[in-house]
Amino acid sequence: MDDRIRMLLVEDERTLADIIADTLGEKEFDVTVAYDGIEGLRRFNEARPDVVVTDIMMPGMDGFSFVDALRRRTADIPVLFLSARSSAEDVVRGFETGGNDYLRKPFAMSELVVRVKALVGRTRTAHAPSEVHYRIGRFDFDVSRQRLSDGVRTQELSAREAGVLEMLCERMGEVVPSQRILQRIWGDDTFFNARSLHVFITRLRRLLSADPSVRIVNARGVGYRLHG
Repeated sequence: MDDRIRMLLVEDERTLADIIADTLGEKEFDVTVAYDGIEGLRRFNEARPDVVVTDIMMPGMDGFSFVDALRRRTADIPVLFLSARSSAEDVVRGFETGGNDYLRKPFAMSELVVRVKALVGRTRTAHAPSEVHYRIGRFDFDVSRQRLSDGVRTQELSAREAGVLEMLCERMGEVVPSQRILQRIWGDDTFFNARSLHVFITRLRRLLSADPSVRIVNARGVGYRLHG
């Protein structure tokens, strides 16, 4: 069995892209390189990646637009933004667009490897065979398939949306500390990750809004509680 991780790297700095591809090629990765978002979309199908790593500032199509277009094709592939842009607004926009992680330049290659392996590992675990379902009001939440259905409409969740919702379902009616969610789903509880958790909670509230009896309540300064 081939356990190598297939990566699509979208990076317009050709020297950096080549260094990443060469270095990761020696560390159990098969790297397909694209030098802008348009080429990235074109090469996505042939690469069949397990993970996408993309810069933000690129000519033709920037990283945000690239990931937005990618998410219209698939909700499953984990995406890591790689960028020198580090404002809170950029980080939040990255997660809102559909990113799963954000690594700032300059970075250590070892950190990139660890982050990517963690993303792929969580995705593979999420897709492992399982028959866990939760009933949330009139919704059925299929954990293994990352699907939320109200009997009329079925919505595909991202790996992080499913992970957060699963933690809330595990302790239905109880406050789940934000710190615990961040450490389990994101790997740490930094300020930027806390901001992104808020974005994901807002998304989940929108997805669950079809049933007024279902609520995600904010326990200010502590965490979140799911009622359903």
